[in-house]
Amino acid sequence: MKKESANIKYLTVNEIDTKWGMTVTTVGFQQIDPKTVYPPSIHPSEYYFNPDKGRILHEYQLVYVTEGEGKFRSDSVKPTKIKAGNIFMLFPGEWHSYQPDRNLGWSEYWIGFTGSYIEQLVRMNFFQKNDPIFNIGHQDWIVELFVKIMEQAKTEKIGFQQLISGATTYILGQLYSIRRNNEFGNKEIENLINHARVVMRENLHTELSPETLAASLNIGYSWFRRMFKQYTGLAPAQYQLQLKIQKAKELLMDPKLSIKEIAFRLNFYSHYHFSNLFRKKTGFSPSEFRKMSIGETFPGSFLLDSR
Repeated sequence: MKKESANIKYLTVNEIDTKWGMTVTTVGFQQIDPKTVYPPSIHPSEYYFNPDKGRILHEYQLVYVTEGEGKFRSDSVKPTKIKAGNIFMLFPGEWHSYQPDRNLGWSEYWIGFTGSYIEQLVRMNFFQKNDPIFNIGHQDWIVELFVKIMEQAKTEKIGFQQLISGATTYILGQLYSIRRNNEFGNKEIENLINHARVVMRENLHTELSPETLAASLNIGYSWFRRMFKQYTGLAPAQYQLQLKIQKAKELLMDPKLSIKEIAFRLNFYSHYHFSNLFRKKTGFSPSEFRKMSIGETFPGSFLLDSR
């Protein structure tokens, strides 16, 4: 069955939608055949542009090229080749231009969106203007997701904006995850870090230090710490502490175990040390967390006495 050459939707946004934190403004697909004009004249004036002059948008967009190739450039990125399997991000207020190779054409899916959530991600440097191209390859799941978003956008049923903005958030999360994992193309390093994480998890009750762990793996501690933090986002000691806090939460569900015994099992210096760290990480003391978790009331809880 021949794929339709274009499926485009521009959406309206109401006040309730904007409160959600992410709204979708446009979604679509178009197939650009070789030696044809790009972009087609079917787009409204605020989206249409001359590739030689470029344009500036007032929203974010993701453009996924599934066939063919072309070029992309912006204020922050010099002319760069785009090939099938690339997805690139457009930023509001950032001049940009892109187009398929005239002799090859391309197929593209796109989605435009705005909101406080994406603004926060950009402020925190999860996505950056000088690094907008993601090499994700041919991913059937993302094509299927674009198709589902377009189908939802056609209906414009109540709540459709929340559904498709959620799907957009999922795409953004996948892009970030794929990029982070691509940074660790060396499987030997990835396997080493995963091995270290397993050893940490299996030794929560011991005095295993990150330095001792690195030595047991026959690697230098400084290198191990740097690679571990780059991969997990946490230094080895902080990762170990989080594992212990997670395990402590499980143990606190057993009312037969005293807080002193839990601190001893997890090899804390003392139950005072354990309690201080637990409160620092969770906002509750171990006893408060236990009361909340097993359904008892304590000052500041929202659990109500039904008697």
